[in-house]
Amino acid sequence: MADNILVFDEGTTSTRAIVFAPDGRELSVCQEELTQYYPQPGWVEHDAGEIWAKSLACARRAIEQAGGADTIAAIGITNQRETVVAWDTSTGEPLTRAIVWQDRRTAAFCESLKAAGHEPDVTARTGLLLDPYFSGTKMRWLLDHDEAVAQARRAGCLALGTVESWLVWKLSHGAAHVSDASNASRTLLLALDGAVFDAGLCDLLGVPPETLPRVVDTHGMLAETDRGLFGRAIPICGMAGDQQAASIGQGCLAPGETKATFGTGAFVLTNKGHGLPRSDNRLLGTVLMQHEGQRTYAIEGSVFVAGSLIKWLRDALGIIGSAPETEALARSIPHSGGVTIVPALSGLGAPHWNAAARGSISGLSFSSGRAEIARAALEAMAHQAVDLATAFAADGAPWRSLKIDGGMSANDWMAQDLADMLDLEVERPDYVETTALGAAMLAAVGAGLYLSLEQAAAAMRGSVRGFTPSMEPGLREQRLAAWHRAMAAV
Repeated sequence: MADNILVFDEGTTSTRAIVFAPDGRELSVCQEELTQYYPQPGWVEHDAGEIWAKSLACARRAIEQAGGADTIAAIGITNQRETVVAWDTSTGEPLTRAIVWQDRRTAAFCESLKAAGHEPDVTARTGLLLDPYFSGTKMRWLLDHDEAVAQARRAGCLALGTVESWLVWKLSHGAAHVSDASNASRTLLLALDGAVFDAGLCDLLGVPPETLPRVVDTHGMLAETDRGLFGRAIPICGMAGDQQAASIGQGCLAPGETKATFGTGAFVLTNKGHGLPRSDNRLLGTVLMQHEGQRTYAIEGSVFVAGSLIKWLRDALGIIGSAPETEALARSIPHSGGVTIVPALSGLGAPHWNAAARGSISGLSFSSGRAEIARAALEAMAHQAVDLATAFAADGAPWRSLKIDGGMSANDWMAQDLADMLDLEVERPDYVETTALGAAMLAAVGAGLYLSLEQAAAAMRGSVRGFTPSMEPGLREQRLAAWHRAMAAV
């Protein structure tokens, strides 16, 4: 019986395919790393062809391990958000490298739009800020600076989209050019209450509407795979950006429920229900999900560097051999010895939004070693979370508890440090890869396996572990004072 769900979980550093049983059990998984390209400081690129080839290969292996395509009821897709792909609709091939969400090359363009006074109106309509993070300015850059993209536009064969659009185009063999509302809301081109990409916003950013995908629900019958890929056509019934999918996988389905995903970056979302989200503290309003045209919204705080800081310690500095080493190093010393890291390796995200900021390591002395630096890197996760918690509270959305997930959340020391620094109960599910699980829930409901996301969450979300705060207030204040001094210097 076809009742399993295949999920494409396409991230920043790797792409995976996971097959889930209807009760949320992981039946098979296949993962491949993705090549990161850094052609200039502040620029980050991916090969969209590599994303597709490795995603497809992973899916085929995961399907085979789970018992074949006849066991798959539907497909869910979740993806790195804001990353832009440009491709030729006549060939189905990418025209240039994808510009990754971390990329800062459009900072000057964003500043020019701000200087012209456009940001208040853009924020009111989209819930977003004029920052290089978002997709629309990346699309404009490609149109202005890549001749292959410009030629395709003149020839009428240019498609622009984020990663889920690219994957659906390839999966459907060009039959569907779509973007779900959660991803579309991250482009600067969709009004929070708009059903289609906004003509005025497209004109402001210089993005031709005819190149953009059709905006669809996050769950339902959204598209269908070409039957040649897996031996039969499989419906695509769920799509969401990675952070929205993680919120759903964490069961944040009621207003006020909050999750934080610690992956390449760190992203906090609070469910705000059906009312349009507004922030006075430089947080973002975004679409959490959409079903039959009705939207549920969220307030979001986005931190650009989290797990990528640990990767940098491993790959660039050679301080650690693998990410799990950081927990043992942190536990090996009583404190960081005054070392504080501001991980602004891609600028600063919420609530600071400083594209020009660069990372720093302060408080170094001859007694500082790899343990102090590793511990300071983990402490930076909690410091950034406290800044976000303060902004959320000021916006009338205080965290009552925090559900965490993502690869970094498996670190028990970091999870406890979060609880201590936030002075808040932190909850972590046993299955921390809730991004993929959320996509599976969306697809399961979209395919009719469950009647609602609440029903899917009850069946598919497993047990959780709690972390209770135990830090002395004086130590917390001391750490935050050092953090604020370091932040003031970047």
